[in-house]
Amino acid sequence: MTGQPRRLRLLVPTRVRRSAREVGTRRIRWLLLVYGLVFLVMFGQLIMVQVVQGPEYADRSVRQRARIVDLPATRGRIYDRDGDVLATSVQAATVYADPRAYRPSQTPDGDHLPAAGDSRATAEALAPLLGVEAGDLRERLERDAHFVYLGRQLDWELGEQIRELGLPGVGILGEPRRVYPAGGLAAQIVGFTGIDGEGLQGLEAQFDAVLQGRPGMLAFEQAATGGLGIASGTRELEPSEPGTDVVLTLDRDIQFAAQQAAADAVAVNEAASASVVVLDVTTFEVLGMATAPSFDPSQRGQSDPGTWRNRAVTDVFEPGSTQKALTVAAAIEEGLVSADTITDSRASIEAGGKTFRDQHPFPGDRWTTGDIVERSSNVGTIEMAKQLGDDRLYHYLREFGYGAPTGVGFPGESSGLLMKPSDWWGTSLPTISIGQGVAVTLMQLASSYATLANDGVAITPRIVRGTVGEDGRLTPTASTGERRVVSSDTAAQVRSMLERAITGEHGTGSRAVVSGYSVAGKTGTARKPNPDTRGYSGEYVATFVGFAPVESPEIVVAVMVDEPQADFYGGTVAAPVFSEVMGAALSARRVVPDGGSRGLDEAMDAARLAGAEAAGMVDRPPGVRGPAEPRR
Repeated sequence: MTGQPRRLRLLVPTRVRRSAREVGTRRIRWLLLVYGLVFLVMFGQLIMVQVVQGPEYADRSVRQRARIVDLPATRGRIYDRDGDVLATSVQAATVYADPRAYRPSQTPDGDHLPAAGDSRATAEALAPLLGVEAGDLRERLERDAHFVYLGRQLDWELGEQIRELGLPGVGILGEPRRVYPAGGLAAQIVGFTGIDGEGLQGLEAQFDAVLQGRPGMLAFEQAATGGLGIASGTRELEPSEPGTDVVLTLDRDIQFAAQQAAADAVAVNEAASASVVVLDVTTFEVLGMATAPSFDPSQRGQSDPGTWRNRAVTDVFEPGSTQKALTVAAAIEEGLVSADTITDSRASIEAGGKTFRDQHPFPGDRWTTGDIVERSSNVGTIEMAKQLGDDRLYHYLREFGYGAPTGVGFPGESSGLLMKPSDWWGTSLPTISIGQGVAVTLMQLASSYATLANDGVAITPRIVRGTVGEDGRLTPTASTGERRVVSSDTAAQVRSMLERAITGEHGTGSRAVVSGYSVAGKTGTARKPNPDTRGYSGEYVATFVGFAPVESPEIVVAVMVDEPQADFYGGTVAAPVFSEVMGAALSARRVVPDGGSRGLDEAMDAARLAGAEAAGMVDRPPGVRGPAEPRR
């Protein structure tokens, strides 16, 4: 009996010990499971951060410290034919700021950092220098951004002055700024660029890809707070490549004379506008092309956008009687008439159910073709056109360049208006033959007369002479070839008749004479179509186009004066402009007067004297700084 209780005492502690061990084991297992789960979560998060989301965080890190600064390329220059600069770029200062310098920040450890600067104080310091309201500057400094512009393309000296202030987060970048040393000279041709250097108008836009070059890039690492650059960080420089220079065919002195004369024509005749085109006969290069009113591209914000348009190639008008020379040339080329062919003159002619008469009837009943051109006879010209017929007249007008862009290389050039014969009606043939019912640009008109002056051979006009690369050599523009329109004999006969239109007793262009030179040309006067209704308005376009010297033509000048008020005839409004520009062009190109045998030095002295006299006789148009300095 005594042994049994002892056995019970021994059994109870054993169960307790077993239970304790099992509890401990379960606890350890649960603890290990929890630790395992925690490890798995941490390992999973590590995989997520370093593997799955690793590229995203790496990219975010790079964005926080990486800075990329664009390095604009220096835009190519634009020169006239003799190397005078019409457009160039200078180094300017652009002021920028990092707004993070003006707001508190926090370090990765959670420490708070105060702002590096005070936006109000910085704005007040910069406002008088930048010419901007302090409130506007402060708003930019407090934006949620890493980079803001405060001022662009400022004078470099002003940028240096701002740099010396040492304002927090404010920096200076060098940036090219487009300038036009000749002011308003050839403004509608050269055009202008935008604030970012892209071509917006004129040849700046047409040759933007050539002029702009290739921008560069500077990449470096900077502290996330916008402070100093990280010295050991990555730094990569890709230099910019400058643009290619463009050389124009313009002659600076002739361009100045053309602009001066056009501006004077607008002022004297109270006209809406005036345009002048000057071509070299042997090459069809544009020596001058002007439209008034004009503007200064350096101050275009103060000008009317309507003055930016180069009307000599974009605007069309009815050529009026200047068209008659082409109709006569077509008739001679087809063997229907010659300069001496005698025609019975009539007071009127019927065509398409309409009666046509001459503006100024002349006595006499037998006229030669030369008389018809000299007198600018509508009746005589229509009679020749009836012999030609619709198809042949249309063919020759197309050959002379009507109804299609000349290809001069200027943006926005118009094709003019010349309907196909299938669209003509009864009065189309007579009206088109005398310059009505057809529309041309002044460039088309000048080109057609240059064809007559060039012995009947047409060449595509051009205004770009070539480009200059880094080697400094001129690469000429590709030649577009030539095409014969009429024979040299036909062209010679028409030139002789056009001379009579100026020097003859009944000629309408007597005010186009140029002292010392033989001149040929034709006046034109046409009513403007009514833009609102069918028919014509009460406004006129006065034109004159011609060439000199007659025996060996070198220069063509075409003039168009839109809506003159004091008078509207081409002979009284446009012919004097032609005379002034032609005289200046012949002097600038050093063309020896008829019968002259002057030496080169004497011719140069005469040219300089003529230029000086011209500059003193007429006020300069707005934005034009004056004739070129003596060439080196």
